Amino acid sequence: MLLTEGNAAGTPMLRRGLKAFRDGALTDEGFQWLPLACSMSRDIWDDESWYALSTRLIEHARQAGALTVLPAALLTGVPIRLLAGELAMAVSLAEEAAAVGRATATPVGPYGHMVLTAWTGREAEACQVTATATREMVARGEGQWLTAAHWVTAVLNNGLCRYDEALVAAEQGSSQYPDELGLAALSMAELIEAAARTGQPERAADAMRHMSAATTTAGSDWALGIRARSRALLSDGQSAECLYREAIDRLGRTRVRVELARAHLVYGEWLRRQNRRVDARDQLRTAYGMLTAMGIDGFAERARRELLATGETARKRTVETARHLTGQEAQIARLAGEGNTNPEIGAQLFLSPRTVEYHLHKAFRKLGISSRRELRRALPNLKQAAFAA
Repeated sequence: MLLTEGNAAGTPMLRRGLKAFRDGALTDEGFQWLPLACSMSRDIWDDESWYALSTRLIEHARQAGALTVLPAALLTGVPIRLLAGELAMAVSLAEEAAAVGRATATPVGPYGHMVLTAWTGREAEACQVTATATREMVARGEGQWLTAAHWVTAVLNNGLCRYDEALVAAEQGSSQYPDELGLAALSMAELIEAAARTGQPERAADAMRHMSAATTTAGSDWALGIRARSRALLSDGQSAECLYREAIDRLGRTRVRVELARAHLVYGEWLRRQNRRVDARDQLRTAYGMLTAMGIDGFAERARRELLATGETARKRTVETARHLTGQEAQIARLAGEGNTNPEIGAQLFLSPRTVEYHLHKAFRKLGISSRRELRRALPNLKQAAFAA
């Protein structure tokens, strides 16, 4: 219905289906449909279902010992956990997927790596992995993942303030098939921001029209928050300010904390250009603090530069000023804090007990603790821990 009759007809049906998946008992047949349910959650801007169902899919794959499908299950959780600000967990899921893939000789695609390197502003690595993946995707005719490559390229360049390049990538990711579901719709948000920043709002007109229709039908705070933020970027005066505030209010009620931080960022940028420096600093401080804590370094640096332009000093984050756990260290520390032994952790992550002990020792040193008993105190920080390249 969504494909043949459009958003207005299909979205309510999908919403009911997703509720059934979340609330009902999961049979073996239901498990087979969970990957599609996760994709549909994203497509209708349902962040709560995406988070809950991807968690359920991963847990079921582990419990069932379904190693051939576990890598794909793990990768469904990477983008939503990143958008939720849980970078260390997103990295851990991607690394676990790669480990399972190696253990079972099951190829794991580049999607997780592309998403993580782009959103964290690791330019050289992101460009390399995306370029390699794009060649492979074109050769195999995998249009969906080619759309993903355009999306993450747009995200990377918007974070690095390379708006011309972001605009080109976002147009490639959305304009050719504007009614396509999923990542093409996410590319529209990047397109609108890039078009606004390059002074070419006319290039965002079609994207805004398509996005407005889809997000209005979806009706979630995630959808309507992104719509409000996008409209604000194309607006002026009191109308723009009201839309920025609506975006912050709506996104503040969602799991997508990264998008909330970006709303504070663009609002702060707008305020500075209105010569309202004091108000701008409040928004930019919030954006910089959130983005830094979540490890979204490209956008964090953009916020830092904007803060400097208001006359405020913002210290650049370095490795020495942040707890820099790798994704695997964070995952091992979390499992150890939950009472798992080294052999039990190794069995879950396809590592030897000696390797687990090695990573756990490194995590202890970075967290400033000396025993497993102290992990519970440190555990609240692990989801916010940044990861080292």
